Order: sequence, then C-alpha cells, then structure tokens
Amino acid sequence: MKGEVHLIDSNILVYAYDYSDEIKNEKARKLLEECWTGKTEFAICLQNLSEFYIVITKKVKNPLEKKEAKEIVEEFIEFKNWKKLTQKESTLIKAMEIADKYNVGYYDALIAATMLENNLTRIYTEDVKDFNKIKELEVINPLL
Repeated sequence: MKGEVHLIDSNILVYAYDYSDEIKNEKARKLLEECWTGKTEFAICLQNLSEFYIVITKKVKNPLEKKEAKEIVEEFIEFKNWKKLTQKESTLIKAMEIADKYNVGYYDALIAATMLENNLTRIYTEDVKDFNKIKELEVINPLL
C-alpha cells in the first residue's frame, strides 16, 4: 500500500474512536494504525476533521468529551504522516459543479473536489453509494 495515498473519510475516523460497533471499530483502528505506525500515508482534509469532531462529540452512542476529541484532532494535524489536503476558492466552485453533475450532496462533493485538486482519487469510506457516483474517484469500503 506504500505510495498509494487514500483519503480517509470522516466515518472511518469516527469508527476508529467509537466503540459502539466493535467490528467496525476494530477494522477502522487497524486501518488508521497503518498510518500512525508509518507503514503508509493517508490523507485527510479539514472538513473530515470538522465532521469527526461534531459526530464523535454529539452523534454517537457514547460521545467523547470535547477536550478529548480536540486532542485527537490536534494529533491528526500535527502528525507528519497524515497528508493534509488544502482547499482554494476554486475548490468551492468545483464542489458545486460535482454536486450538480453527479447529484450528490454538497459536502461529499466538497471532499471530492478537495481530493481532485490535490491529485488524489482514492477514498476509504463507508459512504460508497454517494461517492461511487463521482466517476473520477476510486471508492473503497474498508469495513466490509
């Protein structure tokens, strides 16, 4: 897997820190461990981290304390083996075009636009149904 950079979608990040589904938690943790141990490089964007923070502190069965979730987000930001994708003004326009062209939600389109503008086409996500509509992406559900 070395050399192939995949974006890790928000839902995979959440499953890695939410223990309510033991099987998904274990699979997500093992996947992220590959990056934390330096075996591979994964990518994230600020939107993924923002979504992670909201979901893990408010929308899971056993939410994390905000302080703990903030510390996790800071670890992602500071750790050098996570490629942090950047956005520009053109990313927003591209997201609007992707949302319209493929009839997907704007925030998924924004992740896709961010990936494409950073020359990334592979995404690990549980949201295969929506991301599969975007023909430029290779979508993999690592939780199966």
